Amino acid sequence: MASADQDQEPLQNQKHYLCGSVAAFANIAITFPIHKALFRQQLFGVPAWEAVLQLQRDGLRTLYRGILPPLLQKSSTIAIMFGLYEDFSRLLRLHAPQAPILLTDSIAAVLAGTAEAVLTPFERVQTLLQDPRHHGNFQNTAHIFRVLLQQHGIRELYRGLVPILLRNGPSNAFFFGLRGPIKELLPEAESKAGHLVNDFVCGGILGAALGVLFYPLNVVKSRAQVQIGGEFRSCRVILATVLRERDGKVSRLFRGVHLNFQRSVFSWGIINAAYELLLKML
Repeated sequence: MASADQDQEPLQNQKHYLCGSVAAFANIAITFPIHKALFRQQLFGVPAWEAVLQLQRDGLRTLYRGILPPLLQKSSTIAIMFGLYEDFSRLLRLHAPQAPILLTDSIAAVLAGTAEAVLTPFERVQTLLQDPRHHGNFQNTAHIFRVLLQQHGIRELYRGLVPILLRNGPSNAFFFGLRGPIKELLPEAESKAGHLVNDFVCGGILGAALGVLFYPLNVVKSRAQVQIGGEFRSCRVILATVLRERDGKVSRLFRGVHLNFQRSVFSWGIINAAYELLLKML
């Protein structure tokens, strides 16, 4: 009996990776056009209506241009996020049983978020594919990887790594730390559909709030990653440059945050609800 339980344990651990990956895939397929409009706002500081008009002018043919990197990146990072969080939590509780659960879970979340950053090259390529100034320079994902590696080396693929690290660890800690308490505040679900709605609301609220909180870091990341070659500027220098270009108004640093809020509600609602649903099915 003990042997059977031991055989099942690796499968139980692996399902968190699978559920996270499938949930992220579904999310990207649904919300990619919204993300693309948001990227235009982050990069150019234009209003939402102008970003949408730009996408309309570009045409349907280019609407899903650049979707492969986020599909690969997001399905991988969300798998790592949920899977490594569970693995690290289990290991920390095993080796530090006296430590407060809040502490071990927070450390596990930060470690999982840090590990996600290894996939920064996918965010890097996605940024270049979405920037209309590079539409004529690159054919597809493989072409960008080849050009960056041949002309600039592997370091160029990790441009924007620092803001990603500053974003991932803390946001993971907040997400996993608050997910349970927020769900407990919602009306008790009495059906599968009710649980699905609660998981969607919980994930959506958390994702949207964290999206607003860490929005300036995403602006810095986007600005860093549209650059090809040249000096690697610090987050502080990039932030100062963006603020100077936007007349020193912090409010303009949050251009696009409303669209980001809406997208995050749907994105993280879908991810959290799909993840929990798949977890129950496996």
